[in-house]
Amino acid sequence: MCADQPAASPITIVRVQREDFDTGACMEELTRARHDIGGVASFVGLVRDIHGDRHVDALTLEHFPGMTERELTRIAHDAHARWPLAATMIVHRYGRMEPGERIVLCAAASAHRQAAFDACAYLIDFLKTKAPFWKLEETDAGERWVEGRTSDEAAAARWTKP
Repeated sequence: MCADQPAASPITIVRVQREDFDTGACMEELTRARHDIGGVASFVGLVRDIHGDRHVDALTLEHFPGMTERELTRIAHDAHARWPLAATMIVHRYGRMEPGERIVLCAAASAHRQAAFDACAYLIDFLKTKAPFWKLEETDAGERWVEGRTSDEAAAARWTKP
């Protein structure tokens, strides 16, 4: 890019979907034709087969369509306001998933790695605490709703200004 050319506009991609996603295809979409990107940081969350002392057979995620997308977009826009980002992507699944399946992808792209690393962590920290999703686990002891974790709240709190 020439010095007199403006940088491409930042992009935000948010998807809430039932079907699985291809992380490689998502990374390609995020960076396609963007030569101003020097690094991409990403996080992929998977369904675990254990939670606490219980074996997990499956996890069902429920959400409020429309509200969920708006909140994820707001979180991404907040990240763009904090760091010099070229692009962000959040892909979150809903429905029934079994251990080993992908649940979520958060990615941040920037000219430099530190902004991408920090923004990616911010995205997942706030997604875990602010996005309107509810998790129902199928365990060896029956079904149970998953409560929010104090450690997730502490992770998100590190981004608030003193």
